[in-house]
Amino acid sequence: MSKAYIRKNFHEARWDEPMIYELSTRKTRGILVPEVEDEIIAEVGDVASYLPENVKRKTPLLLPEVDQKHVLAHYIHLTQETMGANVSNDLSEGTCTMKYNPRLNEALSLNNNFAELHPSQDIETVQGILEIFYKFEDIMKEISGMDKFSFQPGGGNQAVYCAASVMRAYHESRNDTKRDTIITTIFSHPCDAAAPATAGYKVITLYPDEKGVPDYEALKVAVENIGDHLAGIFMTNPEDIGIYNSNVDRFSELVHSVGGLCYYDQANANAFLGVVRAREAGFDMCHFNVHKTFGTPHGGEGPACGAFGCREFLNKFLPKPTVEFDGKKYYLDFDRPESIGKVRAYFGSSGVILRAYSWTMMHGAEGLKEVAAVSVINNNYLEKLLLSIKGCGEAYLGNGITRQEQCRYSWEELFQDTGVGTDDINKRINDYGIPWYWASHHPWVIPQPMTLEPCETYSKCDLEEYFETLKIVAEEAYTNPEIVLSAPHRSASHDIANPEDLNDPAKWALTWRAFLKKHGDQYVKVK
Repeated sequence: MSKAYIRKNFHEARWDEPMIYELSTRKTRGILVPEVEDEIIAEVGDVASYLPENVKRKTPLLLPEVDQKHVLAHYIHLTQETMGANVSNDLSEGTCTMKYNPRLNEALSLNNNFAELHPSQDIETVQGILEIFYKFEDIMKEISGMDKFSFQPGGGNQAVYCAASVMRAYHESRNDTKRDTIITTIFSHPCDAAAPATAGYKVITLYPDEKGVPDYEALKVAVENIGDHLAGIFMTNPEDIGIYNSNVDRFSELVHSVGGLCYYDQANANAFLGVVRAREAGFDMCHFNVHKTFGTPHGGEGPACGAFGCREFLNKFLPKPTVEFDGKKYYLDFDRPESIGKVRAYFGSSGVILRAYSWTMMHGAEGLKEVAAVSVINNNYLEKLLLSIKGCGEAYLGNGITRQEQCRYSWEELFQDTGVGTDDINKRINDYGIPWYWASHHPWVIPQPMTLEPCETYSKCDLEEYFETLKIVAEEAYTNPEIVLSAPHRSASHDIANPEDLNDPAKWALTWRAFLKKHGDQYVKVK
């Protein structure tokens, strides 16, 4: 695309698609499973008879009964109602790095030689994927300066929880059991407070100084007051508003001076690949969200990976097993008596690691550094464009600090002028073929926020398209606010009629079966 193209006539499919269970008709089949051959029965016997009675189902499994054609149509309809990185200009989930994932990586993960592997296979039969794990760990060590990695955590939140567990194990190994408090910063990712709190720590949150940088003087006061109860600090840098804390080494030095440990949340590493490392900043542990920075599909606590790294003195506490190499073969090391145990099944999400290894090897060292440079350039170009829009401001505007890979903007001026806020703008851009953007975590510290992260995979034209779309919507807010307030109009997304219902567990359910238990008498049941 040689120029920004605004999709003013965009109209997404809206199928009003029913649940797959609502399409179900009794005794309809999409495939007939063949009967078991007599030879197999003779060899293995009646398998069902081996099962204990308490694990046998008393009623048939409730599954939708739909023929092949309608299963295919159902899921195609759903895909047509979906906007994402491969079909639209999805630079909009700031703090979460939505980028284009190369198709080559996907082809590798779909190759039968990999896709049919199972983690319970004999270790001799999975040497190839273990080699990928081992070599990708070497890459992570070089990028971060850490001495050892675990790929077991299923996402960034779980990696932070893993760090909190390692931190506790370290202090307990030194009989230093009164360290019950951690420090974080308000614009670090919220999991840097939530995960340690879940692990049992008290949490102290630092607010920024007048420039938006974590307040070093406030840190000194906190450290002095907490004293030998300080377990450590968990912080993101650059923070979620795109500001890099150049005092970060002083932060780690101060925490270390009272016996605490330092954890670096590097979930979004797009700004500093090949530029700075956690080790030189004084950190003892860190994690990367492999599914963000390293070109693999975004996903949390499942098809994702929070690669957790640490310094040598914390190695013994890592989750087990770790992937090792004895010079001849790769193996899993379960003999780790001081390990915190497992934080997830097996040893990591192999599909994510394979994709990330491919992505990293395609880039090489200089390519990774270029990823960082282009991400920062893109962000600063978009920043200049967006701040020219009437009603659009920025957190800590005018502080003289160059933003890194993202910015947190504010539509507060536009909201005060027109009554149109960030949630309204978010829905209206759907009508131009752009997915919703990330506002910020709740509660909003910056009023009417919008957080954008235009990483390296977006072109100058992509950024200009995004800018032009937001400019049109802002102009609509001033000239015809009702069209924004009543959006979306041409999107598959529907506005929630009663959003308060989301806070009432009696009105929603996580599964179809749970929904039928609550509302079966008033709703369509399986035919």
